[in-house]
Amino acid sequence: MKKKKVVVIGGGTGAYTVLSGLRKYPLELSVIITMMDSGGSNRVIRDEFGLLPTSDIRQCMVALASDKSHELLRKLFTYRYSVGTGISGMTFGNLFMAALTDIFGSQEQAIQKTCEMLDVQGQIFPVTYDSVELLARYDNGKQILGEHYIDEPDDEQGKHKIVELEVIPEARVNPKALKAIKEADLIILGPGDLYTSIICNLVVDGVAHATTTSKAKKVFIMNLMTKFGQTFGFYASDHIQTLETYLGKGVIDYCLVNKVNHYSKSVLERYKEEKAFVVKDDLGNPSAIKVIRRKLSSKKVFVKPGSDKLKRSLIRHDQTNLARAIVSLL
Repeated sequence: MKKKKVVVIGGGTGAYTVLSGLRKYPLELSVIITMMDSGGSNRVIRDEFGLLPTSDIRQCMVALASDKSHELLRKLFTYRYSVGTGISGMTFGNLFMAALTDIFGSQEQAIQKTCEMLDVQGQIFPVTYDSVELLARYDNGKQILGEHYIDEPDDEQGKHKIVELEVIPEARVNPKALKAIKEADLIILGPGDLYTSIICNLVVDGVAHATTTSKAKKVFIMNLMTKFGQTFGFYASDHIQTLETYLGKGVIDYCLVNKVNHYSKSVLERYKEEKAFVVKDDLGNPSAIKVIRRKLSSKKVFVKPGSDKLKRSLIRHDQTNLARAIVSLL
């Protein structure tokens, strides 16, 4: 039987989690990845190497690496240096791809060669190969340029809502990404930071239109927690309404929502310090979107290495449960 074509649109930990679960099924997987990250090791990749950010691509490669890939290679690509002037906080995988780009003279070819080496089971498409920055406009009239500054705003600005997101300058879309969207049977949006992992892909010219007009079913995976600076005070319905601003109403067919919260008080207190809270499910049963409620969150609490200076999600989706819920839609 012909394999179903599933396309994930997103970035970061969310895309990694979805792909890690789905790779165990007989599916034709593709992922369209944001290329606007400007924090942590990606800032070095952009500013000092003059390349596009590679952290999200690297995570997808590790998620889709076949069982035949040597375990040592997967560990190397996630290894983060903890010492060394200028190298602390960098990952081996990012530096490896920077070296390959220098060798082959093309970042696109470097990505392809790395995928071959890891025997990646799926297609990884950067949404654009242009060097661009995100520009967010807020309800108080302020503008912020740069993914990192949008992702981690100051205490006052983070309480304001983003009313418009765009890329500066206008980006040329990767045609292979549009082709994957057009041919998909199922398109997955999220989970991940609403603006800097998901919508940032949709504002690249042609992506939103291709998603809207694709015959594929579209599923949005609701985030577990709100994000200060992006979804502060958001309920589940606010996430949907924001997506509809960029895609139009009636485009999303399914919404997967976690229905079981088993978070410890200490973890919730740590989130509270970051002004983040559990996303409240106020969707009811809207006729336009089929809401599917399952046990989707993992019981594990993520512990990041000391060399990682960026804020990371403590609570994440369970790969197995999430993949099972997605596959049930096919």
